[in-house]
Amino acid sequence: MDFLVLLEERSDQSPVLARVDSIPTAPASERAARDVVTIYGIPTTESVALGLAAAVESHRTAGNGSGAFRHLGVWPDRGAVGDAAWRDAATGELVTRDVDIPLEVIAATARQLLVECASPIQRLVAGLSMPDWPEGAWHAITMTIDTITLPARGAISRLEGYLDTLREADGLTYEGD
Repeated sequence: MDFLVLLEERSDQSPVLARVDSIPTAPASERAARDVVTIYGIPTTESVALGLAAAVESHRTAGNGSGAFRHLGVWPDRGAVGDAAWRDAATGELVTRDVDIPLEVIAATARQLLVECASPIQRLVAGLSMPDWPEGAWHAITMTIDTITLPARGAISRLEGYLDTLREADGLTYEGD
């Protein structure tokens, strides 16, 4: 998964931690889909991980894979709230869906990200926090996370357990030396 992580100063007293916007791939485009994660205020590893986790979870829950536009706000007490929209492949009609991802789900994914991608996230936070950005420049850094790292790893372990159960049910188990 590709991310562009932006930093914006908090201009008001809004409690929103981050915003997630998707940029889906165009049918004839060679570029990959990308999520833009905007962090508000002073970036920390936890706030960046929460923003990235909201982007990851939005792909799981919002539907239609990389062709959906997603817009979410990440709130400290509500989780990620927003919407997703895409064109139905069969009818061509616009489909919209509200997205509400509980804070517990985002926090669990953020913890997993911090365990598996701690170093890249720390480097990202350090880069966003550098004081010597040119005046007027966007504080923006790209990041790519291997898709096997996130939701798929848990699914693979569940699949392996399921296959073990099937083998035992069919009497195909054997004892090793």
